[in-house]
Amino acid sequence: MASNSDTLYYVLSKINHHPELIKTRMPLYSNAISITIPDNLKIADSDFYFPDSKLMVNRLAPEFVAKNGELLDYFYQQTRGDIPGYHDVWVTTSHIPRESVYLIELSYE
Repeated sequence: MASNSDTLYYVLSKINHHPELIKTRMPLYSNAISITIPDNLKIADSDFYFPDSKLMVNRLAPEFVAKNGELLDYFYQQTRGDIPGYHDVWVTTSHIPRESVYLIELSYE
């Protein structure tokens, strides 16, 4: 997965601007949030970025984090994190066909 992907930016931006797309939102740990969205959302290369019933995990490039800090901060504020700031962001994605959703999990370190 390209860690500075336009596809990932598109999905995160779409969720940011259209929170009504969120089917579930769950802060998993103090530094992570898990979100599901309907799988009928048109996403470029969705088969690659959201593999069926498998997890795709990648660390976002430092350049991506620096360039998109405001967007990533939006999701960080939804975690139970009490430590200001983060240096690394990991993204886990998957397609869950039986629930007709895409999973996006962001983990901040």
